Amino acid sequence: MEMGKQKKKGIVSIKVKLLGIILPVVIIMMVLLVGISYLISKSIITENSEDLLSSSIENQANEIEAWLNENLSAFQTAKRTIEQTKPDAQQLQQILDGYAGFNDNYPEGLYIADANGNLMTADGSGKTESNPTQSVWYQEGLTRWNMGFTKAYTNDKGEAVVSAAGILKDGSGVMKVISADLSLERISIIVNSFIEMDQAQAFLVSADDGTILAHRDMSLISTRLSDADSSFMQDVAQRLSEHNYAITKLDQNIVDFAEISGTDWILVSYIPTDVIYADIEGLRTLMIIIGLVSVILLAVLIERVVHLVIRPVKELTKAIVAMTNGDFTIRVKVQSKDEIGVMSRQVEKFIVSMKGMIASIHSVSGKLNAQASSSDEVSGQMYDASRLQSQSMKELNNTVEQLSLSVNEIANNATTLAMVVADTREDGEQVDEKMRATVEISRQGKADMQHVSDAMTQINESVHRLQQAIDKVGKASEEITNITGVIGGIADQTNLLSLNASIEAARAGEAGRGFAVVATEIGQLAKTSADSVHDIEGLINEINSLVRDAVRQTDESVESITNSSSLVGNALETFDMIFNNIDQVNGLVRQMIEKVEKVDEVAGNVAAISEEQAASSEEILATSETMVEQAENITGNSESVSDGAKELAVSAEELTGQVAKFKIEEA
Repeated sequence: MEMGKQKKKGIVSIKVKLLGIILPVVIIMMVLLVGISYLISKSIITENSEDLLSSSIENQANEIEAWLNENLSAFQTAKRTIEQTKPDAQQLQQILDGYAGFNDNYPEGLYIADANGNLMTADGSGKTESNPTQSVWYQEGLTRWNMGFTKAYTNDKGEAVVSAAGILKDGSGVMKVISADLSLERISIIVNSFIEMDQAQAFLVSADDGTILAHRDMSLISTRLSDADSSFMQDVAQRLSEHNYAITKLDQNIVDFAEISGTDWILVSYIPTDVIYADIEGLRTLMIIIGLVSVILLAVLIERVVHLVIRPVKELTKAIVAMTNGDFTIRVKVQSKDEIGVMSRQVEKFIVSMKGMIASIHSVSGKLNAQASSSDEVSGQMYDASRLQSQSMKELNNTVEQLSLSVNEIANNATTLAMVVADTREDGEQVDEKMRATVEISRQGKADMQHVSDAMTQINESVHRLQQAIDKVGKASEEITNITGVIGGIADQTNLLSLNASIEAARAGEAGRGFAVVATEIGQLAKTSADSVHDIEGLINEINSLVRDAVRQTDESVESITNSSSLVGNALETFDMIFNNIDQVNGLVRQMIEKVEKVDEVAGNVAAISEEQAASSEEILATSETMVEQAENITGNSESVSDGAKELAVSAEELTGQVAKFKIEEA
């Protein structure tokens, strides 16, 4: 009785469980619904705000660009007018005076400075420069032909301005720069007047150095973003340094960026997130209140529904407890037609079927005991057969393993053969290339030897002609020798005549003195002629000796050249034989390469087949090992079956005892 009371005290009713499960789920769902609705609303509002901010900043940037282009167009028109008219100093002053006070955006009008440091401004203008050529507007104006905006700077008056400057080509021959100033305070007014989104703010900065060009707070103009104390300004400076101009969220502000065309200016527009989310915060509070009221109403409703649903479950629980204790004589009252009523009717059917089942089990348990005994005998026989099969499979596995090793060795040898044949084919290809080069060289050598043979033939002909010329020289020298002999005889006769004339002149005395002088001169001339003839004969003899040597050497040269021609001819024939042999060797090498390629193909096929056989043998070995394992498993399973059959007999006896505990008939 005490155990039953403790069990009842430890039971938690289904009603409490359902309320404990459903209420938290409902609360969580309401919280999720409120949270998701809030996040979706916040996302939609954020997206719409970003779109509106992007549209606003785009329109604002377009308005600023139009305003800048309007002013720049006016400056450029004035510049072109001056360049086309090329006015003198007085006319130029009148033009500058005409622009002074013409527009509130540039009340000082236009001004011009030349390379000599001369500054020309409109009459009544307060523009002053101590050294115009060193000013920002002059230095940047020298870098462009068309007028463009400079970076922000402070002029001599201490005003923060930007200038539109460019080179002025007025035909004066002096480098000039024309410029006009726009006040940053004026630009700030223009920038803030173009803001379209309510409660949004905007400022203009230079992307070059982060200088603030326009801001609602005039004290920030001409300062740098990096020098600002605001973390928001620091974050904007970081984005500008990264050249990241996508819309983003910085320091509780939605920020968008727009580049001003034609300048290095960046327009930054932002709106605080608390302004955007002000309405949604109230909506979230209202949704939380509605959610709490809904949870309370649902809790009351669920409690009543659960109470009505759980009441028939309690009756069904009593029946199930009785069945648990083995009492199948109870009856289940079916009143409802819902799922619980269906469950009650099924429990009633279950009780009826269980009565029949228990009776059947009681009769079957005896039969099961007999079958368990016979199964024990069969399992013993199956165990012996499986053990014999396991031994046979192990022997087969050893045989397959040896076969696999042999096939792997054959595959390795076939692969090695294929690699050797492939290397031989590569070497054959290299030999083929070398033989082709050798054939080409031998072909060139054959042509060169043919040229040498032709040259030797020409040399032989030239030497024959030289031999003939030397023979002619020898004959001419012989004729000269004969002539010198005649001249020598004439000289001797002349000498005798002069001697006789001298003798006769001496006999004549004084009358023959003049004739004696002539005779003496003639004698002297005859002697000189005789000496000359003697010298000529010596020279002729030397020439004849040299001619004979030349003839002999020419004969030897002719013989040598003839022999050389014969050798060259033999060498030419030898080169022909070498060329033919190399050509034949080249053909044999090509045939060898073709055969090696066939052998390579066959070796590759053999290697591939061997590798496939090796893979197949490994698969067979793996299959054999699997079969061995399966045979061992069968042996183990058969032993387990045998043990199970014995346990089955014991279990059948226990089942008979357990079935006897169930009560299926009323007392």
